Amino acid sequence: MHDSDGAPARRFGLPTAITLVMGNIIGGGIFMLPASVAPYGTVSLLAFGVLTIGAIALALVFGRLAGRFPRTGGPYVYAREAFGDFAGFLSAWSYWTMTWVSNAALAVAGVGYLHVLTGGKESKGLDLVLALALLWLPALANLAGTRWVGAVQMVSTVLKFLPMLFVAVVGLFFFDPDNLGPFTTGGGNWTGGLTASAAILLYSYVGVESAAISAGEVRDPERNVSRASVIGTIGAAVVYLLGTVSVFGTVAHDKLVDSTAPFSDAVNAMFGGTWGGTLIALAAVISITGALNGWTLMSAQMPYAAAKDGLFPAMFATKRRGVPTAGVLAAAVLASVLTIVNYTVGVSGVFEILVLITTFSATVPYLLATAAQVYFLLTGARDKVHPGRMARDMVLALGGFAFSFWLVAGAGYAAVYQGVLFLFAGILVYVWMAARRPAAQQAEQAGAVAPQAVKTEAAEPELVG
Repeated sequence: MHDSDGAPARRFGLPTAITLVMGNIIGGGIFMLPASVAPYGTVSLLAFGVLTIGAIALALVFGRLAGRFPRTGGPYVYAREAFGDFAGFLSAWSYWTMTWVSNAALAVAGVGYLHVLTGGKESKGLDLVLALALLWLPALANLAGTRWVGAVQMVSTVLKFLPMLFVAVVGLFFFDPDNLGPFTTGGGNWTGGLTASAAILLYSYVGVESAAISAGEVRDPERNVSRASVIGTIGAAVVYLLGTVSVFGTVAHDKLVDSTAPFSDAVNAMFGGTWGGTLIALAAVISITGALNGWTLMSAQMPYAAAKDGLFPAMFATKRRGVPTAGVLAAAVLASVLTIVNYTVGVSGVFEILVLITTFSATVPYLLATAAQVYFLLTGARDKVHPGRMARDMVLALGGFAFSFWLVAGAGYAAVYQGVLFLFAGILVYVWMAARRPAAQQAEQAGAVAPQAVKTEAAEPELVG
């Protein structure tokens, strides 16, 4: 495998692919999750368990699809192979916009944790500089090549995983059932609390597709993408579940509901003092930096795959040191523009609307990819697949589709409304690219049809005679 400049490209091994999945799943949101779902009661722990099963099913589906199509692009590739160029474009467009908009949101969140870590006061000018630094440092690591991407991802994932796992495991020794609070709050039906808390938790597992999207850069993708997707998702689930259980059991429920730093409160409850806030803020900054490193790569891989098929501008199809440089730069610039708008222009509600768009945009590729797997299974029955494996894969595909559909439902009316408008705006981009496709490509397609026509014409006299 070589880059566009002819240089041999490095590929990720299984450990790096696993950390890519884990690092992209675990961003900055986990540090507020226990407080976010505490108002619904401990039924939210049950919701987390259900969602974990759905996320693992989705990871398995991506692993199966990557084994069938071990190419960079993941959900885009699967949708295009199953349903054609337009479905593939919608998947790529939706996912691409989600990545760079969410990168801007991650950078803004990271600045908040930097304030906790340094004790500094808020200043729009300084905050903007810090947010831009959080965006561009991972971009520079990506531009340096896959070797640096893998190194940053490995180090950041270990550095954030170990302290969080420490809190999660040690917290079990300080667990007090009296801190848990009621199973449901407000005396309502437990199913209502389950659904409401699930709506908040649903996006905790966005990122399970990371290894599949980078399949072209993973060694032995037919095997390692599936392994990385499942192991990375389970690793993230362990941190999520144990961490949330530990916080629920160490921080009193009435305090947890109003907490602005639940993991810090848990550390302080276990060991006393106030140093927990500093520890967790440091872990959060590392976590967000690692997530930005991985999501910057994802923001370049998706348009790269689409550009190779003529569905995105050709500049996105160029690689240097194993990384699509134009995609990295475009994502960093666009995310920087949003960040500058957030801190300087001050247009009310614009940034929030864009963040809402990401919550819907993340689900479109999932729905199309799981639907593609169902399509492949139904149309590939003639391949003499073992009935047991066929049934298992179909259950996983339908489970992944149901999980993805639940993601859409949990996004809320505003997110779906804004997301659909932005998704449909991409149709103009598709039309523009379709109209500008090289004449050579059209001639090649025509040439593939011509021999069949010649054969048909030649065969007709034999049939008549």
